[in-house]
Amino acid sequence: MTMAANLARRLIGNRSTQILGADSSSGAATSVARAFCSSSTPITATLFPGDGIGPEIAESVKKVFTTAGVPIEWEEHYVGTEIDPRTQSFLTWDSLESVRRNKVGLKGPMATPIGKGHRSLNLTLRKELNLYANVRPCYSLPGYKTRYDDVDLITIRENTEGEYSGLEHQVVRGVVESLKIITRQASLRVAEYAFLYAKTHGRERVSAIHKANIMQKTDGLFLKCCREVAEKYPEITYEEVVIDNCCMMLVKNPALFDVLVMPNLYGDIISDLCAGLVGGLGLTPSCNIGEDGVALAEAVHGSAPDIAGKNLANPTALLLSGVMMLRHLKLNEQAEQIHSAIINTIAEGKYRTADLGGSSTTTEFTKAICDHL
Repeated sequence: MTMAANLARRLIGNRSTQILGADSSSGAATSVARAFCSSSTPITATLFPGDGIGPEIAESVKKVFTTAGVPIEWEEHYVGTEIDPRTQSFLTWDSLESVRRNKVGLKGPMATPIGKGHRSLNLTLRKELNLYANVRPCYSLPGYKTRYDDVDLITIRENTEGEYSGLEHQVVRGVVESLKIITRQASLRVAEYAFLYAKTHGRERVSAIHKANIMQKTDGLFLKCCREVAEKYPEITYEEVVIDNCCMMLVKNPALFDVLVMPNLYGDIISDLCAGLVGGLGLTPSCNIGEDGVALAEAVHGSAPDIAGKNLANPTALLLSGVMMLRHLKLNEQAEQIHSAIINTIAEGKYRTADLGGSSTTTEFTKAICDHL
């Protein structure tokens, strides 16, 4: 248990006081964080409660933050009932402007109808806010037994292009084409972020995940950019791993990896695989980093409409994402308090939601965390 606790603290503990959004071009990010930190007035943050269980777990976050004395005022925005022509999705333009204005936000799960022609809500956020890097920590939680006890890795996913560029069309009847876009600018940007993250967080290795043996032009360009950036960080070990081999190695021995950086689709797959190593998406935090100091933390699990409104949802992922947001804002004391309360509640085992093997309600689990504060 001690080792797992140390792993957790290595990730979100005091070593991570550097701003999550620090990248080669984000002096603005640092200045934004300093402004947040030095301000005596409450910080305004955008909150997207989301769909399904989203509003319930968002209430848990608000209660825990209030108990911990976090100086945040929430500016809440909900998914619209009609498509906004300015965003081409159910996300309203006002909600996007809220994040741009506040520079920081927290997002619950959002569901997009499949095959209905609607623009993905998550894709809209990433594109419109230029959230170029998704940072997903995966680490073993003390007291919660899984197949592995020593997982401690970070997946960094390019968030704006690749197969998720949203460029599809029908060539002829019965034949459709989807375009994979890889650019030098986006690849250099996410590679720079990954190496700087590794350096500032005491990480020793960055692995670029690819399929350049097949997609020689697109993934080849991505690797070329990673190699270029790696030359500026000789103290960081750099390696390249084919994605299928990476999946096998992760399942066999996740301790082989430290920081993984990859294009969009691979990142979507690998980050979920890594979440499965430590107990699932319900325990995994996430934060999207954009230019100009914007950070949008999120729970990456689904909206679970089958249990919505039943007081059964597990708020851990959104809470831990909230902790990442607090670290971004330099509110390290409150972040550590909340993180420790979550870890201790799960480790005790008395109050756990059903997905963690317990029988507690969302309310009971949240109260137990508040009691540990």
